[in-house]
Amino acid sequence: MKLLLISNSTNPGEAYLDYPKHEIKKFLGEKPVKALFVPYAAVTFSFDEYVAKVNDRFAEIGHSVVGIHTFDDPVKAVEEAEAVIVGGGSTWQLVRMMHDQNLMPAIVKRVQEGMPYMGWSAGSNVACPTLKTTNDMPIIDPKGFDCMNLIPFQINPHYLDAHPEGHGGETREQRIEEFLVVNPDTYVLGLREATMLHYENGKMNLIGPRPARIFKLGQEPIELNAGDDFSFLL
Repeated sequence: MKLLLISNSTNPGEAYLDYPKHEIKKFLGEKPVKALFVPYAAVTFSFDEYVAKVNDRFAEIGHSVVGIHTFDDPVKAVEEAEAVIVGGGSTWQLVRMMHDQNLMPAIVKRVQEGMPYMGWSAGSNVACPTLKTTNDMPIIDPKGFDCMNLIPFQINPHYLDAHPEGHGGETREQRIEEFLVVNPDTYVLGLREATMLHYENGKMNLIGPRPARIFKLGQEPIELNAGDDFSFLL
């Protein structure tokens, strides 16, 4: 399998998809690729707008995307795709629409055959066994929490250490600790902003300037940096 799982699309003060664009280019390769883009996580703007936004950035790196919503047969579009890219937004809506279209089994099959898969935020969440470590409000019934299980652990994208002054709610770490009590056999990887996971040939690497935080019930969280060994998660 070949995966690129990105925490966030945009860093503060930067253009959309600017910070990961060179890693995206390396991931997709030098030869131009027209990837199949799944824009279903978009809620407050249209799928066409989402595709255009991604294509504006991809034009800089010699690649492009086409929206899966423009195909009469989305499963067939997956079966014929050079690569699949899933954008961020509402994980709940994304999972609902992927279940409605029966896309997950088709994507899993192609990825296991070697087709590149890339996602950011919600698009990284759906590569996990379930959507249970998303940060999003449950705005729609997803018709099941199960996702693609391309990786055997959970990602928490946009992971934050901060507890804002005056905020009485739980920290992100406390929410993950709750998850672990109910799901004791699962690792959770807190993927901080401006970082991503690259998986290929059975090996996973962290890319970016910040460490990942790893959680497991009954263990102290650990911090791993780019270059560290992540194989125990696999």
